[in-house]
Amino acid sequence: MNLRTAFYIIAVVIGSVFLLYLPFLTKTLPYLGFSKGGGMNVIYQNYDGLYYVVPAMSGYIPKAIESLRLEFVLPLEYYAAHLPLYPFFIALLAPIVGSFLVSMVGVNLIFSVGLALLFYYFVKHFHLTKHPFFLTVILLFLPRFFIIRSVGAPEPLFIFLVLGSLFFFEKKQYLFAGILGALSVMTKTPGILLFGAYGLVFIERMIKGKSFNIKWAWIGLIPLGLLAVFGLYQLQYNDFFAYFHTGGVVPMLYPFSVFNAAGRWVQTVWLEEILLYFFLYLTAIITLKDSKYRSLFYFPLLFFIAGIFVQHRDLSRYLLPIWPFAVIAFEQTFTSRIFRYAFYLLLPAIYLYAWNFLLGNIIPVSDWRPFL
Repeated sequence: MNLRTAFYIIAVVIGSVFLLYLPFLTKTLPYLGFSKGGGMNVIYQNYDGLYYVVPAMSGYIPKAIESLRLEFVLPLEYYAAHLPLYPFFIALLAPIVGSFLVSMVGVNLIFSVGLALLFYYFVKHFHLTKHPFFLTVILLFLPRFFIIRSVGAPEPLFIFLVLGSLFFFEKKQYLFAGILGALSVMTKTPGILLFGAYGLVFIERMIKGKSFNIKWAWIGLIPLGLLAVFGLYQLQYNDFFAYFHTGGVVPMLYPFSVFNAAGRWVQTVWLEEILLYFFLYLTAIITLKDSKYRSLFYFPLLFFIAGIFVQHRDLSRYLLPIWPFAVIAFEQTFTSRIFRYAFYLLLPAIYLYAWNFLLGNIIPVSDWRPFL
């Protein structure tokens, strides 16, 4: 990757987010037809950013959480559902930028840039497309992901670590694959699926090639990452399994259980776009089934299987880690001239969707003093 390409990718990531922020910075949303407006507080209030800021400020220590005197009253154990690596980076950057709130979105922006650069290098290194730059742009602008990478959220960090782990795995550098995989589990628990995906690759290699490599053992670092998280919770909460006692863990009941309006995290019948996501991602996975890079098939397959059990209205967010693989699977369509025209014509609609979503997806906060 040359410096000019890197500059263009960084400019797309930062420039697109700045344009999204602009009506909030200038408080001009009413001029765009919205009935309500707001400043950058709207960005900071979007779910679930503040729930990661709290452990960043308190280190998951119950007394420290209580001393914040937060306006939203949640069980102290609730924050254990928000794993520590993203809060760690928020705490690390906060003294530099002078604010935990700015750090929250700053960390996300940094890892969004890192993810975009890594994805470009990934698809170019493995010769997965002839148009790596535009494919990277498409990765960035899935509407739900566009929002996620612009607010407080761990997904860009998580996907960055997953993609990095897969890159080193396919390069047969298993130590680095294991380290990044362990860090992904410390960001979001579904990172453990990397361990399962790599295990399936190893089984396939043993069956087809009758081969075994002792270096495969480095993949065992991945579940150790999850044990490290639970060890932290034992220290802070005196509860090794605090993650499962938060009351905020999304249920995984039965296949396609999201299509039940009575579900606690569903509460609506308007779910047709989730079915379209299922079609998109399953078709992508089937397309990748013959890929010579076997982990690029097994990881999204396991993630999809796990995802169809999740009962949550925002399943499009939970399934985001499959998106890079869908982009790779459909690269010929996504980089075609027809799709480019459609993308440019619909780009204003993506921004209007994002502004509308941001205004409605907020944690109620009127007292910002605990975060200042």
